[in-house]
Amino acid sequence: MGADLAAGFGLLTRLPVGWLVPGDVPYRPGRAVWTYPLAGLLVGGAEAATLTACRNFGLPPVVGAGWTLVVAVVLTGGLHEDGLADTADGFGGGRTREHRLEIMRDSRIGSYGALALMLSLLIRVSALAAIPADRAVMALLVIGALSRGSMLVGLALLKPARTDGLSRGLGRISPSALAFGGIIALASSLMLTPSHAVAAIAASAAVAVIVCASAQRRIGGHTGDVLGTVCVAVDCVLLTLAAAG
Repeated sequence: MGADLAAGFGLLTRLPVGWLVPGDVPYRPGRAVWTYPLAGLLVGGAEAATLTACRNFGLPPVVGAGWTLVVAVVLTGGLHEDGLADTADGFGGGRTREHRLEIMRDSRIGSYGALALMLSLLIRVSALAAIPADRAVMALLVIGALSRGSMLVGLALLKPARTDGLSRGLGRISPSALAFGGIIALASSLMLTPSHAVAAIAASAAVAVIVCASAQRRIGGHTGDVLGTVCVAVDCVLLTLAAAG
């Protein structure tokens, strides 16, 4: 379990988790995908703590929301945002499968990526500022778990689009790890009311399937950037639902 936690948390966060793995334990990232929702719970908990602290200090809602997002980005290293920008550039500017993958590999950000980042940040800050205080903590915990858990949909439905890269580097994905991760993500929704839980799960699944269908059509599979896009897209939609009540 320690090796799985180190692999999963080490990928999705900037936390120093290498100490969890003894030197003689093999590194198997494909078996660690079940930990993704747990990493999301951690990030969601950090967001909830930051937003609550900012509100307790009397900061304006938008300021508290901004600092909450700063903490999340620092904790994850902006991994998912980078994936969103690369995917937007590739899907928006590429003409062929190969051209799209080439653009997505380019570390430079283009106009589509910049627009996607700005719009996603605008949506998340606005939604965070509008979430009622009495349900912010539970909402952010569940959103963190479901957004990372939704990445498993891409791993389950699609094959890697590259012969190298992050997704291919995961190696063989364990079906039992995918199932266990899905159970953890779904179980997190029990912190919500039944109607809110059903809405959150349905929205997460719908967004993940839409992004995956677009990826299959444009590049023939998933990449790490596509999985990051799933995470950010689900995050935006669920935060919007939480703000709407």
